[in-house]
Amino acid sequence: MKTSAVVNFLLCAVTAVSLLMGAFWVNRWLEEARVLRKVVERLSADSRAAEVLVTKSEFNEQTQKIQTTLKFLEYDAKGVSLAPKYFTFYGNILQFQSLVIRFDDRFVKGGDKLKGKSAYLFMKAFVLDGAKTQEFEITKMRQVPQGYKTDEVRSEFEARLWESFWDYALDPSRRESMGIKSAQIEAPGSIFVPGTIYTLSIEHDGGLRIDTRPIPEILKGERV
Repeated sequence: MKTSAVVNFLLCAVTAVSLLMGAFWVNRWLEEARVLRKVVERLSADSRAAEVLVTKSEFNEQTQKIQTTLKFLEYDAKGVSLAPKYFTFYGNILQFQSLVIRFDDRFVKGGDKLKGKSAYLFMKAFVLDGAKTQEFEITKMRQVPQGYKTDEVRSEFEARLWESFWDYALDPSRRESMGIKSAQIEAPGSIFVPGTIYTLSIEHDGGLRIDTRPIPEILKGERV
């Protein structure tokens, strides 16, 4: 009887330990899966940087060219819109010259507060047309982008980044010391036509891109 009781006790103990071990490994696997999912989300995530809308497009009889007016609406680091800028130019193809700094993947994966996504600065919008190239200033060089001025710590960090941008672009050791993967100029552009909303997004592990979508039905035919 005593032997049977001991055996039953041992069986119960082994079962309990097995269940606890199983629960431990299941929880660990679930946690690792959650962390991995977060890493993938951060690496593939993006943030809206600006939106563009054609407010006027007409044919100029004198120049025999299309004249386009764009509304450029930039967003700050918290997604709040800044004061809009308007650009009127001949033609309908425009590019946005930008400085883009990509950080090492480890910062993006870890969701680092300062280096968890690529940094960007819109310098100017421009239309290539030979000697008649048109340019519109957005941010002065060595100036902290308006979108980061809501965060004092981020602003100081950004100021240092842009002040040393060309050093990071040309000096591998400087890039490595700051955890920077690359520093380069990008100039995404598009043909801009009425009836479309253009969204410039910064990829957390990449550069700038332009996405398009039709304006909502309720706004069609309205002066926007």
